[in-house]
Amino acid sequence: MKEYVLFYFLALCSAKPFVLPPKYMALTDLMLKDMEDDDDDDDDDDNDNKNSLFPFKRNVPIRPTPAPFDMFPLCPFGCQCYLKVVQCSDLGLTSIPDKIPYDTRLLDLQNNKIKELKEKDLQGLSSLSALFLNNNKLYKVHPKAFQSTNKLRRLYFSHNQLTEIPSNLPKSLAELRIHDNKVKKVQKDSFKGMASLHVLEMSANPLENEGIEPGAFEGLTVFHVRIAEAKLTSIPKGLPSSIYELHLDHNKISSVELEDFIRYKELQRLGLGHNKIKEVENGSLANIPKIREIHLENNKLKRVPLGIPDLKYLQVLFLHSNNIGKVEVNDFCPKPPKLKKSLYSGISLFGNPVKYWEVQPATFRCTLGRNSVHIGNFRK
Repeated sequence: MKEYVLFYFLALCSAKPFVLPPKYMALTDLMLKDMEDDDDDDDDDDNDNKNSLFPFKRNVPIRPTPAPFDMFPLCPFGCQCYLKVVQCSDLGLTSIPDKIPYDTRLLDLQNNKIKELKEKDLQGLSSLSALFLNNNKLYKVHPKAFQSTNKLRRLYFSHNQLTEIPSNLPKSLAELRIHDNKVKKVQKDSFKGMASLHVLEMSANPLENEGIEPGAFEGLTVFHVRIAEAKLTSIPKGLPSSIYELHLDHNKISSVELEDFIRYKELQRLGLGHNKIKEVENGSLANIPKIREIHLENNKLKRVPLGIPDLKYLQVLFLHSNNIGKVEVNDFCPKPPKLKKSLYSGISLFGNPVKYWEVQPATFRCTLGRNSVHIGNFRK
């Protein structure tokens, strides 16, 4: 048995060494070299990470890559920012907040205590389209406050303490509301260059006819003008000639004269309710042939205004709460063979001392139906 064991060892010692194929050796050497490189210092690791497909460090926890700075834009403290809308209402703010995102389209600051709009408060907000400053304590607006807002379309200043219309307003404005302030005067250059202004709300200001300077609305294409609850004693004659709607309710207008509507031939809706109108001069309504709605309620008229039957497109006429004592058969409808192109959908006569049982049925022959006429007993 010993001879066999000795023979086995002699055969093993005389065997040639096992040689790996060249390709396998090259691959093994490359793997070993990579492993040696991984064990190098930190500088070598950084260089490998730059060139490798999946960079990492051995025995080092993977840290998340920080997000870009502008991926999460800042939002003023207490406000809510979403889809380019910044909501900062009802926060008790005393000034315009900082860190408003530059891409803001709508900025809501209503119901706060902001007193002043400073020069740099809106700086950089070149995309701003709507600014709501309703119900604050705003009394001062810097002349350069709107330098950056070249795309501003809606500007709401209602329920503040402004004594004048701010100067240098954006030329891009389409809607301006300065309701319930302390504006007493409209200067000649107040709206200069605002070719896109379509809605102008100036109600509840102590504005008189003398406070509107000649040429104050020159060059404007305004469609909706409202100067209600003011101190007007007559219909302003210098308003834009393009207006479709004119609301002068709750003023001190005592009469409608022949030349009052000469400029407003495109007028379609007229509000003169809650005034002191005693007379509408014959022929004055002929200057507004496209009119569709007239409000003359709560005045002191003693009869239906002359010229009403000639308004072919008039559909709504409010005459309630006046002193009208009699209604004639041709007060509303044209005499034959003339026809009315648009029938009345609403005529109100209640609250007048008219004896409704004496009104002839043919008086309302050009209405859509009996439900279009509102007439009732007069009660003192």
